[in-house]
Amino acid sequence: MDSFKNKSEGDINISPRRDAWQAVHLDEKTRALLDEDARYFLHQSLSTPCLNVLQACDGIYIEDLQGRRYMDFHGNNVHQVGFSNPDVITAIKTQLDELSFCTRRYTNRVAVDLAKKLAEIAPGDLNKVLLATGGASAVGIAIKLARLATGRHKTISMWDSFHGASLDAISVGGEAVFRQGIGPLLTGAEHVPPSDEYRCLWDCHQRGGCDLKCAHYVEYVLEKEGDIAAVIAEPVRSTPYIPRPEYWQTIREACDRQGALLIFDEIPHALGRTGKMFTCENFGVVPDILVIGKGLGGGILPLAAIITRTELDVAADRALGHYTHEKNPVACAAALATIAAIESLKLAENARQVGGYALERMNAMMANQPLIGDVRGLGLLMGMELVRDRVTRERATDEAEAVMYSALSKGLSFKITMGNILTLTPPLTITRTEMAQAMDILEQSLIEVQRTA
Repeated sequence: MDSFKNKSEGDINISPRRDAWQAVHLDEKTRALLDEDARYFLHQSLSTPCLNVLQACDGIYIEDLQGRRYMDFHGNNVHQVGFSNPDVITAIKTQLDELSFCTRRYTNRVAVDLAKKLAEIAPGDLNKVLLATGGASAVGIAIKLARLATGRHKTISMWDSFHGASLDAISVGGEAVFRQGIGPLLTGAEHVPPSDEYRCLWDCHQRGGCDLKCAHYVEYVLEKEGDIAAVIAEPVRSTPYIPRPEYWQTIREACDRQGALLIFDEIPHALGRTGKMFTCENFGVVPDILVIGKGLGGGILPLAAIITRTELDVAADRALGHYTHEKNPVACAAALATIAAIESLKLAENARQVGGYALERMNAMMANQPLIGDVRGLGLLMGMELVRDRVTRERATDEAEAVMYSALSKGLSFKITMGNILTLTPPLTITRTEMAQAMDILEQSLIEVQRTA
């Protein structure tokens, strides 16, 4: 499990550096609870055994059992409005007293209000909604709807992508740690290289920059297959990979020519993270189906949704997502409060401003730190790629892990993707002052690791 192919969605949870960090920082009480957790939960990569034990979370901070607070630039991307947002908590408590559950065959005011709100704020002509209990389930709904609407079953998705951990989601996903050794996956799930300009399969950096060869390859596959139901992709990968607007514009046009739908998985980034309410708005492209989740439940309750065009309301006689908690009024109340907070506090604008400052700081670090090969960011979705050599671009995987644990010791938590990319996704409520503190910690940790490399 220590090979590069399995270092994708997050940092490996079993490593000598983790053992060393735990040996220094965890007390007996924490170790006892971690041992108990490991005894009763199935072990899996990226998860159990766990790193530490939490006892509180608030705003941009998480707090461990020993009372130490960390700025959380990870948060499983659920914390757009900050942890324990008081408006979200109040909405949940109020709803519990009014209607705590909505059984099958019935609807309720708050669920309808949420669907209406999503239709109002979604881009373009996306105005029909279906709710689910998690992102992977919503991705499954989107795939089923695309099959029914087109009469086709094939999909095109990206290698290194993540769309959830269920069998259908890993079929269109592209990460080895989820796919390998599982057995037969969905048939017709074609994959293409991602739009990663720094590590372009066709070495675009040696040709003077991106010339959209990756987009034209998707065009090529769409034409050659001829019967693709949908292209399903994250408009921005969480590492992040940030394509040029022309990339998605080219693929949008190709889908239209070939009769394929375009599905955007914005589960981790929608609702303001990239400086727009929806990530696709940064590219001037509207998908046929938009999938959102994670932060929709206010960082408290699990909730996801697909938002699509009226013309795709074609499955009245089928069950696309017949989930028990489909119209859970408590989760819907949390979602409405979350969206209200994002709008009233202008959190998308804050993401643009504070994210812009952070990107400036990271670029300044890169000028002085040879360990940094590339930095990129869109709002408060940011990444710093560490390399051992800027010419060869060899991944600095051990160094990235060392930086992560050094920063954690100083009060900053984030995750590593692809083995060497420091992925930074703080709550959208973060202030410039708090971001400056986080960037100071990151810089100190980089200097510390560089000196010992």
